[in-house]
Amino acid sequence: MKTIMLVCSAGMSTSLLVTKMKKAAEEQNIDVEVFAVSEAESKNYTNQANVVLLGPQVRYILEKMKAMMAFREVPVAVINSADYGMMNGKAVLKQALDLMK
Repeated sequence: MKTIMLVCSAGMSTSLLVTKMKKAAEEQNIDVEVFAVSEAESKNYTNQANVVLLGPQVRYILEKMKAMMAFREVPVAVINSADYGMMNGKAVLKQALDLMK
């Protein structure tokens, strides 16, 4: 099973997106774990994630997060702003899966 970690300012704004991503994965029979954490908590989960997606509001930590995840060669990217704003779980799930290929 692959694990997707979403990171945002407080870990709250991505909770709805996590739900929508899990639903999209279930509909497509994709076995993934999706969870959201705050920027401050993210360092506690570096060994669990196979991909890290940042909420647009924390795009400024992209390089820091890439450096933090480099030891495991975990891809890190910023969620597309439109997909984030629309809470498009299917599109964000696809982004995560594409990064893991």
